[in-house]
Amino acid sequence: MANLKSLAKDTAIYGLSSIVGRFLNYLLVPLYTAKMSAASGDYGIVTNAYAYTALLLALLTYGMETTFFYYANKKDENPDRVYSTTLITVGFTSLVFVSLVVSCIGWIAPWMGMAYVQHPSYIITMAIVVALDAFQAIIFAYLRYKNLPLKFATLKLLFIFLNISLNLLYFVALPALYQRWPDAVGTIYSPTIGVGYVFYLNLACTLFIMVCMYKELTAVPWRWDWSLLRRMLHYSWPILILSVAGVINQSASQIVFPKFYPGTDGAAQLGIYGAAIKIAMIMALITQAFRYAYEPFVFGNSRNTEDVEKQKQMQADAMKYFLIFTLIAYLAVLAGIDVLKHIIAPDYWEGLRVVPIVMAAEIMMGIYFNLSFWYKLTDKTLWGAIFSGIGCLMLLLVNWLFIPQYSYMACAWAGVAAYGSAMLLSYFVGQHYYPVKFPLRDMALYAVLAAVLSAAALMVKIDNEWLGTAYRTVLLLLFCGVVFKREHMERLLVKVPVVGRYFQR
Repeated sequence: MANLKSLAKDTAIYGLSSIVGRFLNYLLVPLYTAKMSAASGDYGIVTNAYAYTALLLALLTYGMETTFFYYANKKDENPDRVYSTTLITVGFTSLVFVSLVVSCIGWIAPWMGMAYVQHPSYIITMAIVVALDAFQAIIFAYLRYKNLPLKFATLKLLFIFLNISLNLLYFVALPALYQRWPDAVGTIYSPTIGVGYVFYLNLACTLFIMVCMYKELTAVPWRWDWSLLRRMLHYSWPILILSVAGVINQSASQIVFPKFYPGTDGAAQLGIYGAAIKIAMIMALITQAFRYAYEPFVFGNSRNTEDVEKQKQMQADAMKYFLIFTLIAYLAVLAGIDVLKHIIAPDYWEGLRVVPIVMAAEIMMGIYFNLSFWYKLTDKTLWGAIFSGIGCLMLLLVNWLFIPQYSYMACAWAGVAAYGSAMLLSYFVGQHYYPVKFPLRDMALYAVLAAVLSAAALMVKIDNEWLGTAYRTVLLLLFCGVVFKREHMERLLVKVPVVGRYFQR
Protein backbone atom coordinates (compact mmCIF):
# COMPACT_ATOMS: atom_id res chain seq x y z
CA MET A 1 0.00 0.00 0.00
CA ALA A 2 2.90 2.35 0.76
CA ASN A 3 4.24 1.77 -2.74
CA LEU A 4 0.87 2.58 -4.26
CA LYS A 5 0.71 5.76 -2.18
CA SER A 6 4.14 6.77 -3.51
CA LEU A 7 2.94 6.05 -7.04
CA ALA A 8 -0.17 8.14 -6.43
CA LYS A 9 1.89 11.06 -5.09
CA ASP A 10 4.29 11.06 -8.04
CA THR A 11 1.42 10.63 -10.48
CA ALA A 12 -0.26 13.66 -8.88
CA ILE A 13 2.86 15.80 -9.36
CA TYR A 14 3.51 14.64 -12.90
CA GLY A 15 -0.19 14.82 -13.60
CA LEU A 16 -0.44 18.34 -12.21
CA SER A 17 2.36 19.53 -14.47
CA SER A 18 0.82 17.76 -17.46
CA ILE A 19 -2.78 18.74 -16.80
CA VAL A 20 -2.06 22.33 -15.74
CA GLY A 21 0.44 22.66 -18.56
CA ARG A 22 -1.93 21.26 -21.15
CA PHE A 23 -4.77 23.38 -19.76
CA LEU A 24 -2.64 26.50 -20.10
CA ASN A 25 -1.57 25.36 -23.53
CA TYR A 26 -5.26 25.08 -24.42
CA LEU A 27 -5.26 28.87 -24.30
CA LEU A 28 -3.47 28.65 -27.63
CA VAL A 29 -6.30 26.65 -29.19
CA PRO A 30 -8.94 29.43 -28.96
CA LEU A 31 -6.21 31.86 -29.96
CA TYR A 32 -5.21 29.91 -33.07
CA THR A 33 -8.77 29.01 -34.08
CA ALA A 34 -9.81 32.66 -33.64
CA LYS A 35 -6.90 33.96 -35.71
CA MET A 36 -7.00 31.12 -38.28
CA SER A 37 -10.42 30.45 -39.75
CA ALA A 38 -11.43 26.85 -40.42
CA ALA A 39 -11.81 27.58 -44.13
CA SER A 40 -8.25 28.94 -44.47
CA GLY A 41 -6.69 25.60 -43.59
CA ASP A 42 -3.92 27.29 -41.58
CA TYR A 43 -4.75 25.30 -38.46
CA GLY A 44 -4.64 22.20 -40.63
CA ILE A 45 -1.00 23.03 -41.36
CA VAL A 46 -0.30 23.29 -37.62
CA THR A 47 -2.06 19.98 -36.99
CA ASN A 48 -0.14 18.27 -39.79
CA ALA A 49 3.25 19.67 -38.74
CA TYR A 50 2.91 18.61 -35.11
CA ALA A 51 1.79 15.14 -36.17
CA TYR A 52 5.07 14.80 -38.06
CA THR A 53 7.06 16.01 -35.05
CA ALA A 54 5.42 13.40 -32.81
CA LEU A 55 6.48 10.65 -35.21
CA LEU A 56 9.99 12.04 -35.60
CA LEU A 57 10.41 12.35 -31.84
CA ALA A 58 9.71 8.63 -31.48
CA LEU A 59 12.28 7.90 -34.18
CA LEU A 60 14.94 10.15 -32.68
CA THR A 61 14.57 8.81 -29.14
CA TYR A 62 14.36 5.20 -30.50
CA GLY A 63 13.20 3.71 -27.22
CA MET A 64 16.14 5.05 -25.23
CA GLU A 65 13.97 6.53 -22.46
CA THR A 66 12.64 3.12 -21.40
CA THR A 67 16.03 1.55 -22.11
CA PHE A 68 17.68 4.10 -19.84
CA PHE A 69 15.36 3.14 -16.97
CA TYR A 70 15.94 -0.55 -17.57
CA TYR A 71 19.76 -0.33 -17.52
CA ALA A 72 20.04 2.39 -14.89
CA ASN A 73 18.14 0.08 -12.50
CA LYS A 74 20.23 -3.00 -13.27
CA LYS A 75 22.40 -3.91 -10.31
CA ASP A 76 25.46 -4.60 -12.46
CA GLU A 77 25.37 -1.31 -14.39
CA ASN A 78 26.70 2.15 -13.52
CA PRO A 79 23.72 4.58 -13.74
CA ASP A 80 25.98 7.56 -14.51
CA ARG A 81 27.61 5.69 -17.38
CA VAL A 82 24.19 4.66 -18.69
CA TYR A 83 23.01 8.28 -18.59
CA SER A 84 26.05 9.77 -20.30
CA THR A 85 26.13 7.08 -23.00
CA THR A 86 22.43 7.57 -23.72
CA LEU A 87 22.74 11.35 -23.80
CA ILE A 88 25.72 11.38 -26.16
CA THR A 89 24.17 8.84 -28.51
CA VAL A 90 20.80 10.57 -28.80
CA GLY A 91 22.48 13.95 -29.16
CA PHE A 92 24.65 12.71 -32.04
CA THR A 93 21.78 11.12 -33.96
CA SER A 94 19.66 14.25 -33.47
CA LEU A 95 22.43 16.39 -34.95
CA VAL A 96 22.71 14.06 -37.95
CA PHE A 97 18.94 14.29 -38.47
CA VAL A 98 18.94 18.10 -38.61
CA SER A 99 21.83 18.05 -41.08
CA LEU A 100 19.95 15.66 -43.36
CA VAL A 101 16.76 17.75 -43.28
CA VAL A 102 18.60 20.94 -44.15
CA SER A 103 20.51 19.31 -47.02
CA CYS A 104 17.41 17.57 -48.45
CA ILE A 105 14.82 20.32 -47.94
CA GLY A 106 14.45 20.75 -51.70
CA TRP A 107 12.60 17.46 -52.11
CA ILE A 108 11.16 17.10 -48.59
CA ALA A 109 8.96 20.22 -48.92
CA PRO A 110 7.21 19.17 -52.18
CA TRP A 111 6.68 15.67 -50.84
CA MET A 112 4.96 16.97 -47.69
CA GLY A 113 2.74 19.22 -49.82
CA MET A 114 0.29 21.77 -48.37
CA ALA A 115 2.03 25.12 -47.72
CA TYR A 116 5.50 23.72 -47.12
CA VAL A 117 6.72 24.39 -50.68
CA GLN A 118 6.25 28.13 -50.17
CA HIS A 119 7.56 27.95 -46.59
CA PRO A 120 10.35 25.34 -46.24
CA SER A 121 11.54 27.21 -43.15
CA TYR A 122 8.60 25.64 -41.28
CA ILE A 123 10.14 22.21 -41.85
CA ILE A 124 13.67 23.23 -40.88
CA THR A 125 12.45 24.98 -37.73
CA MET A 126 10.43 22.01 -36.56
CA ALA A 127 13.30 19.64 -37.39
CA ILE A 128 15.52 21.58 -34.97
CA VAL A 129 12.74 21.60 -32.38
CA VAL A 130 12.16 17.85 -32.55
CA ALA A 131 15.92 17.18 -32.40
CA LEU A 132 16.21 19.26 -29.23
CA ASP A 133 13.10 17.59 -27.80
CA ALA A 134 14.66 14.15 -28.36
CA PHE A 135 17.82 15.23 -26.54
CA GLN A 136 15.81 16.78 -23.71
CA ALA A 137 13.69 13.63 -23.39
CA ILE A 138 16.72 11.81 -21.98
CA ILE A 139 17.33 14.62 -19.49
CA PHE A 140 13.68 14.51 -18.40
CA ALA A 141 14.01 10.74 -18.03
CA TYR A 142 17.07 11.34 -15.82
CA LEU A 143 15.00 13.67 -13.60
CA ARG A 144 12.37 10.96 -13.24
CA TYR A 145 15.06 8.38 -12.43
CA LYS A 146 16.50 10.67 -9.74
CA ASN A 147 12.96 11.08 -8.36
CA LEU A 148 12.85 14.82 -8.98
CA PRO A 149 9.25 15.34 -10.09
CA LEU A 150 9.20 18.98 -8.96
CA LYS A 151 12.15 19.91 -11.17
CA PHE A 152 10.54 17.96 -14.00
CA ALA A 153 7.23 19.78 -13.53
CA THR A 154 8.90 23.20 -13.21
CA LEU A 155 10.72 22.88 -16.54
CA LYS A 156 7.61 21.59 -18.31
CA LEU A 157 5.45 24.43 -16.97
CA LEU A 158 8.14 27.03 -17.67
CA PHE A 159 8.08 26.05 -21.33
CA ILE A 160 4.29 26.35 -21.41
CA PHE A 161 4.20 29.77 -19.73
CA LEU A 162 6.91 31.13 -22.02
CA ASN A 163 5.27 29.71 -25.13
CA ILE A 164 1.85 31.13 -24.23
CA SER A 165 3.30 34.54 -23.42
CA LEU A 166 5.15 34.78 -26.71
CA ASN A 167 2.13 33.59 -28.68
CA LEU A 168 -0.10 36.18 -27.04
CA LEU A 169 2.52 38.79 -27.84
CA TYR A 170 2.87 37.83 -31.52
CA PHE A 171 -0.75 36.93 -32.30
CA VAL A 172 -2.59 39.57 -30.21
CA ALA A 173 -0.45 42.43 -28.88
CA LEU A 174 1.99 43.06 -31.72
CA PRO A 175 -0.61 42.83 -34.53
CA ALA A 176 -2.69 45.49 -32.72
CA LEU A 177 0.36 47.68 -32.18
CA TYR A 178 1.45 47.18 -35.79
CA GLN A 179 -1.75 48.83 -36.99
CA ARG A 180 -0.78 52.03 -35.17
CA TRP A 181 3.02 52.05 -35.41
CA PRO A 182 4.01 49.81 -38.35
CA ASP A 183 7.53 51.20 -38.70
CA ALA A 184 8.52 50.69 -35.07
CA VAL A 185 6.76 47.35 -34.49
CA GLY A 186 7.82 46.11 -37.92
CA THR A 187 11.37 45.60 -36.62
CA ILE A 188 10.22 42.61 -34.51
CA TYR A 189 6.95 41.61 -36.18
CA SER A 190 5.75 40.98 -39.72
CA PRO A 191 2.10 40.16 -40.54
CA THR A 192 3.23 38.18 -43.59
CA ILE A 193 4.77 35.46 -41.39
CA GLY A 194 1.37 34.52 -39.96
CA VAL A 195 1.20 30.84 -38.99
CA GLY A 196 5.00 30.63 -39.15
CA TYR A 197 5.20 32.26 -35.74
CA VAL A 198 3.70 29.09 -34.24
CA PHE A 199 6.85 27.20 -35.22
CA TYR A 200 9.44 29.93 -34.64
CA LEU A 201 8.22 30.66 -31.11
CA ASN A 202 8.28 26.97 -30.29
CA LEU A 203 11.95 26.87 -31.23
CA ALA A 204 12.74 29.90 -29.07
CA CYS A 205 11.09 28.31 -26.02
CA THR A 206 12.82 24.96 -26.56
CA LEU A 207 16.21 26.66 -26.72
CA PHE A 208 15.48 28.48 -23.45
CA ILE A 209 14.64 25.22 -21.66
CA MET A 210 17.85 23.74 -23.00
CA VAL A 211 19.77 26.48 -21.18
CA CYS A 212 17.84 25.71 -17.98
CA MET A 213 19.07 22.10 -18.15
CA TYR A 214 22.70 23.06 -17.66
CA LYS A 215 22.89 21.34 -14.25
CA GLU A 216 21.64 18.02 -15.66
CA LEU A 217 24.04 18.29 -18.59
CA THR A 218 26.98 18.49 -16.20
CA ALA A 219 25.64 16.13 -13.52
CA VAL A 220 27.88 13.23 -14.56
CA PRO A 221 31.14 12.89 -16.52
CA TRP A 222 30.49 12.61 -20.26
CA ARG A 223 31.72 9.12 -21.10
CA TRP A 224 30.59 6.95 -23.98
CA ASP A 225 30.58 3.19 -23.58
CA TRP A 226 30.27 1.30 -26.89
CA SER A 227 29.86 -2.08 -25.22
CA LEU A 228 27.03 -0.73 -23.07
CA LEU A 229 25.42 0.95 -26.06
CA ARG A 230 25.31 -2.31 -28.03
CA ARG A 231 23.43 -3.97 -25.19
CA MET A 232 21.09 -1.01 -24.89
CA LEU A 233 20.35 -0.95 -28.62
CA HIS A 234 19.60 -4.66 -28.56
CA TYR A 235 16.99 -3.95 -25.90
CA SER A 236 15.66 -0.73 -27.45
CA TRP A 237 15.11 -1.58 -31.11
CA PRO A 238 11.85 -3.43 -30.49
CA ILE A 239 10.78 -0.50 -28.29
CA LEU A 240 11.60 1.80 -31.21
CA ILE A 241 9.21 -0.15 -33.41
CA LEU A 242 6.71 -0.14 -30.55
CA SER A 243 7.04 3.62 -30.05
CA VAL A 244 6.86 4.44 -33.75
CA ALA A 245 3.83 2.23 -34.18
CA GLY A 246 2.25 3.83 -31.11
CA VAL A 247 2.82 7.35 -32.42
CA ILE A 248 1.57 6.32 -35.85
CA ASN A 249 -1.56 5.09 -34.10
CA GLN A 250 -1.91 8.54 -32.53
CA SER A 251 -0.72 10.79 -35.35
CA ALA A 252 -0.86 8.92 -38.66
CA SER A 253 -4.39 10.12 -39.35
CA GLN A 254 -3.22 13.74 -39.26
CA ILE A 255 -0.20 12.85 -41.41
CA VAL A 256 -1.97 10.85 -44.12
CA PHE A 257 -5.21 12.84 -44.18
CA PRO A 258 -3.96 15.34 -46.82
CA LYS A 259 -2.92 12.40 -49.02
CA PHE A 260 -6.38 10.77 -48.94
CA TYR A 261 -8.36 14.04 -48.80
CA PRO A 262 -6.26 16.54 -50.77
CA GLY A 263 -6.87 20.18 -51.58
CA THR A 264 -7.78 23.25 -49.60
CA ASP A 265 -10.91 21.59 -48.24
CA GLY A 266 -8.74 18.73 -46.96
CA ALA A 267 -6.60 21.21 -44.98
CA ALA A 268 -9.78 22.79 -43.61
CA GLN A 269 -11.25 19.42 -42.59
CA LEU A 270 -7.96 18.44 -40.94
CA GLY A 271 -7.96 21.71 -39.02
CA ILE A 272 -11.48 21.03 -37.72
CA TYR A 273 -10.48 17.54 -36.62
CA GLY A 274 -7.25 18.78 -35.04
CA ALA A 275 -9.09 21.43 -33.06
CA ALA A 276 -11.87 19.10 -31.90
CA ILE A 277 -9.56 16.39 -30.59
CA LYS A 278 -7.89 18.91 -28.31
CA ILE A 279 -10.96 18.58 -26.11
CA ALA A 280 -10.58 14.80 -26.09
CA MET A 281 -6.94 14.98 -25.07
CA ILE A 282 -7.81 14.89 -21.36
CA MET A 283 -7.34 11.13 -21.74
CA ALA A 284 -3.87 11.64 -23.17
CA LEU A 285 -3.04 13.82 -20.15
CA ILE A 286 -4.08 11.12 -17.72
CA THR A 287 -2.22 8.32 -19.47
CA GLN A 288 0.86 10.50 -19.88
CA ALA A 289 0.89 11.47 -16.20
CA PHE A 290 0.41 7.85 -15.21
CA ARG A 291 3.20 6.76 -17.55
CA TYR A 292 5.69 9.30 -16.16
CA ALA A 293 5.20 7.94 -12.63
CA TYR A 294 4.43 4.29 -13.40
CA GLU A 295 7.42 3.43 -15.59
CA PRO A 296 10.19 4.20 -13.03
CA PHE A 297 7.90 2.81 -10.29
CA VAL A 298 7.61 -0.61 -11.95
CA PHE A 299 11.24 -0.90 -12.95
CA GLY A 300 12.38 0.33 -9.54
CA ASN A 301 10.24 -2.26 -7.73
CA SER A 302 11.49 -5.01 -10.04
CA ARG A 303 14.97 -4.17 -8.80
CA ASN A 304 14.13 -3.81 -5.11
CA THR A 305 11.81 -6.77 -4.54
CA GLU A 306 12.00 -10.43 -5.39
CA ASP A 307 8.30 -11.02 -4.74
CA VAL A 308 6.96 -11.39 -8.29
CA GLU A 309 3.41 -12.06 -7.13
CA LYS A 310 3.43 -8.84 -5.13
CA GLN A 311 4.54 -6.96 -8.23
CA LYS A 312 1.73 -8.53 -10.23
CA GLN A 313 -0.85 -7.63 -7.59
CA MET A 314 0.29 -3.99 -7.66
CA GLN A 315 -0.04 -3.97 -11.45
CA ALA A 316 -3.54 -5.44 -11.22
CA ASP A 317 -4.62 -2.86 -8.63
CA ALA A 318 -3.09 -0.02 -10.64
CA MET A 319 -4.94 -1.19 -13.76
CA LYS A 320 -8.32 -1.14 -12.02
CA TYR A 321 -7.90 2.30 -10.52
CA PHE A 322 -6.50 3.66 -13.77
CA LEU A 323 -9.62 2.45 -15.60
CA ILE A 324 -11.93 3.93 -12.95
CA PHE A 325 -10.20 7.30 -13.10
CA THR A 326 -10.22 7.47 -16.90
CA LEU A 327 -13.89 6.49 -17.09
CA ILE A 328 -14.76 9.25 -14.62
CA ALA A 329 -12.76 11.69 -16.75
CA TYR A 330 -14.54 10.43 -19.87
CA LEU A 331 -17.98 11.05 -18.39
CA ALA A 332 -16.84 14.39 -16.94
CA VAL A 333 -15.80 15.63 -20.38
CA LEU A 334 -19.15 14.53 -21.82
CA ALA A 335 -20.93 16.30 -18.97
CA GLY A 336 -19.11 19.55 -19.62
CA ILE A 337 -18.92 19.40 -23.41
CA ASP A 338 -21.16 22.48 -23.80
CA VAL A 339 -18.63 24.45 -21.77
CA LEU A 340 -15.49 22.85 -23.15
CA LYS A 341 -16.51 23.45 -26.76
CA HIS A 342 -15.82 27.15 -26.25
CA ILE A 343 -12.11 26.27 -26.21
CA ILE A 344 -12.36 26.31 -30.00
CA ALA A 345 -14.02 28.83 -32.31
CA PRO A 346 -17.64 28.14 -33.38
CA ASP A 347 -16.69 27.34 -37.00
CA TYR A 348 -14.81 24.29 -35.63
CA TRP A 349 -17.72 22.92 -33.54
CA GLU A 350 -18.89 20.51 -36.21
CA GLY A 351 -15.91 18.33 -35.23
CA LEU A 352 -17.16 17.79 -31.66
CA ARG A 353 -18.79 14.51 -32.67
CA VAL A 354 -15.36 12.86 -32.68
CA VAL A 355 -14.67 13.68 -29.00
CA PRO A 356 -16.24 10.58 -27.35
CA ILE A 357 -14.73 8.29 -29.99
CA VAL A 358 -11.22 9.68 -29.57
CA MET A 359 -11.50 9.53 -25.77
CA ALA A 360 -12.52 5.87 -25.96
CA ALA A 361 -9.47 5.17 -28.10
CA GLU A 362 -7.23 6.96 -25.56
CA ILE A 363 -8.61 4.80 -22.73
CA MET A 364 -7.74 1.69 -24.76
CA MET A 365 -4.27 3.09 -25.32
CA GLY A 366 -3.84 3.60 -21.58
CA ILE A 367 -4.91 0.03 -20.86
CA TYR A 368 -2.49 -1.19 -23.52
CA PHE A 369 0.32 0.75 -21.84
CA ASN A 370 -0.53 -0.88 -18.50
CA LEU A 371 -0.44 -4.29 -20.15
CA SER A 372 2.88 -3.58 -21.85
CA PHE A 373 5.01 -4.20 -18.77
CA TRP A 374 4.84 -7.96 -19.06
CA TYR A 375 7.10 -7.93 -22.13
CA LYS A 376 9.30 -5.09 -20.81
CA LEU A 377 9.99 -6.90 -17.52
CA THR A 378 10.55 -10.28 -19.21
CA ASP A 379 12.81 -8.78 -21.91
CA LYS A 380 10.40 -9.81 -24.68
CA THR A 381 9.96 -6.37 -26.19
CA LEU A 382 9.61 -7.83 -29.67
CA TRP A 383 6.02 -8.70 -28.74
CA GLY A 384 5.30 -5.03 -28.15
CA ALA A 385 6.53 -4.20 -31.61
CA ILE A 386 4.28 -6.90 -33.08
CA PHE A 387 1.18 -5.70 -31.21
CA SER A 388 1.72 -2.06 -32.09
CA GLY A 389 2.59 -2.95 -35.65
CA ILE A 390 -0.70 -4.79 -36.07
CA GLY A 391 -2.55 -1.84 -34.54
CA CYS A 392 -0.75 0.52 -36.89
CA LEU A 393 -1.77 -1.54 -39.91
CA MET A 394 -5.37 -1.50 -38.71
CA LEU A 395 -5.27 2.29 -38.41
CA LEU A 396 -3.78 2.84 -41.85
CA LEU A 397 -6.23 0.41 -43.42
CA VAL A 398 -9.27 2.11 -41.89
CA ASN A 399 -7.97 5.54 -42.91
CA TRP A 400 -7.22 4.42 -46.46
CA LEU A 401 -10.63 2.81 -46.91
CA PHE A 402 -12.86 5.39 -45.25
CA ILE A 403 -11.26 8.89 -45.22
CA PRO A 404 -12.33 9.66 -48.83
CA GLN A 405 -15.97 8.97 -47.91
CA TYR A 406 -16.25 9.84 -44.20
CA SER A 407 -13.53 12.47 -43.81
CA TYR A 408 -12.15 12.88 -40.27
CA MET A 409 -14.75 10.56 -38.71
CA ALA A 410 -12.71 7.72 -40.22
CA CYS A 411 -9.66 9.02 -38.33
CA ALA A 412 -11.50 8.81 -35.01
CA TRP A 413 -12.72 5.23 -35.54
CA ALA A 414 -9.32 4.19 -36.88
CA GLY A 415 -7.86 4.96 -33.46
CA VAL A 416 -10.40 2.69 -31.78
CA ALA A 417 -9.58 -0.13 -34.21
CA ALA A 418 -5.83 0.31 -33.69
CA TYR A 419 -5.72 0.53 -29.90
CA GLY A 420 -8.47 -2.03 -29.41
CA SER A 421 -6.66 -4.68 -31.42
CA ALA A 422 -3.29 -3.99 -29.75
CA MET A 423 -4.91 -4.02 -26.29
CA LEU A 424 -6.60 -7.39 -26.80
CA LEU A 425 -3.54 -9.03 -28.34
CA SER A 426 -1.30 -7.81 -25.50
CA TYR A 427 -3.66 -9.13 -22.87
CA PHE A 428 -4.13 -12.64 -24.27
CA VAL A 429 -0.46 -13.19 -25.15
CA GLY A 430 0.65 -11.63 -21.86
CA GLN A 431 -1.49 -14.02 -19.84
CA HIS A 432 0.53 -16.86 -21.36
CA TYR A 433 4.01 -15.46 -20.62
CA TYR A 434 3.38 -13.30 -17.54
CA PRO A 435 -0.08 -14.05 -16.08
CA VAL A 436 -1.58 -11.32 -13.94
CA LYS A 437 -4.95 -11.74 -12.21
CA PHE A 438 -6.59 -8.51 -13.24
CA PRO A 439 -10.00 -7.84 -11.62
CA LEU A 440 -11.76 -8.34 -14.94
CA ARG A 441 -15.24 -8.64 -13.44
CA ASP A 442 -15.05 -5.27 -11.71
CA MET A 443 -13.37 -3.63 -14.70
CA ALA A 444 -16.01 -4.99 -17.10
CA LEU A 445 -18.80 -3.77 -14.83
CA TYR A 446 -17.40 -0.23 -14.73
CA ALA A 447 -16.74 -0.19 -18.49
CA VAL A 448 -20.27 -1.38 -19.34
CA LEU A 449 -21.85 1.07 -16.90
CA ALA A 450 -19.83 3.95 -18.37
CA ALA A 451 -20.81 2.88 -21.89
CA VAL A 452 -24.52 2.82 -20.98
CA LEU A 453 -24.33 6.22 -19.28
CA SER A 454 -22.38 7.77 -22.16
CA ALA A 455 -24.96 6.43 -24.62
CA ALA A 456 -27.67 8.02 -22.50
CA ALA A 457 -25.73 11.29 -22.50
CA LEU A 458 -25.23 11.31 -26.28
CA MET A 459 -28.63 10.05 -27.39
CA VAL A 460 -30.76 12.43 -25.32
CA LYS A 461 -30.67 15.82 -27.06
CA ILE A 462 -31.39 18.84 -24.86
CA ASP A 463 -31.25 22.23 -26.59
CA ASN A 464 -30.75 24.22 -23.41
CA GLU A 465 -27.04 24.02 -22.59
CA TRP A 466 -27.52 24.43 -18.83
CA LEU A 467 -30.15 21.70 -18.63
CA GLY A 468 -28.08 19.44 -20.85
CA THR A 469 -25.02 19.92 -18.66
CA ALA A 470 -27.09 19.25 -15.52
CA TYR A 471 -28.53 16.05 -17.02
CA ARG A 472 -25.12 14.69 -18.01
CA THR A 473 -23.68 15.68 -14.62
CA VAL A 474 -26.30 13.51 -12.92
CA LEU A 475 -25.13 10.58 -15.04
CA LEU A 476 -21.54 11.28 -13.99
CA LEU A 477 -22.52 11.39 -10.31
CA LEU A 478 -24.39 8.12 -10.71
CA PHE A 479 -21.23 6.44 -11.96
CA CYS A 480 -19.17 7.96 -9.15
CA GLY A 481 -21.71 6.74 -6.62
CA VAL A 482 -21.49 3.16 -7.87
CA VAL A 483 -17.69 3.28 -7.73
CA PHE A 484 -17.74 4.86 -4.28
CA LYS A 485 -19.99 2.10 -2.95
CA ARG A 486 -18.28 -0.87 -4.60
CA GLU A 487 -14.74 0.26 -3.80
CA HIS A 488 -15.62 1.16 -0.19
CA MET A 489 -14.28 4.68 -0.61
CA GLU A 490 -15.76 5.65 2.73
CA ARG A 491 -12.70 4.05 4.34
CA LEU A 492 -10.58 6.74 2.73
CA LEU A 493 -12.86 9.54 3.95
CA VAL A 494 -12.92 8.49 7.60
CA LYS A 495 -9.70 10.44 8.20
CA VAL A 496 -10.97 13.61 6.52
CA PRO A 497 -11.83 16.32 9.11
CA VAL A 498 -15.57 17.01 9.56
CA VAL A 499 -16.53 14.73 6.66
CA GLY A 500 -14.97 11.75 8.42
CA ARG A 501 -17.39 12.04 11.33
CA TYR A 502 -20.26 11.06 9.07
CA PHE A 503 -18.55 7.89 7.87
CA GLN A 504 -17.54 6.87 11.39
CA ARG A 505 -21.19 6.45 12.33
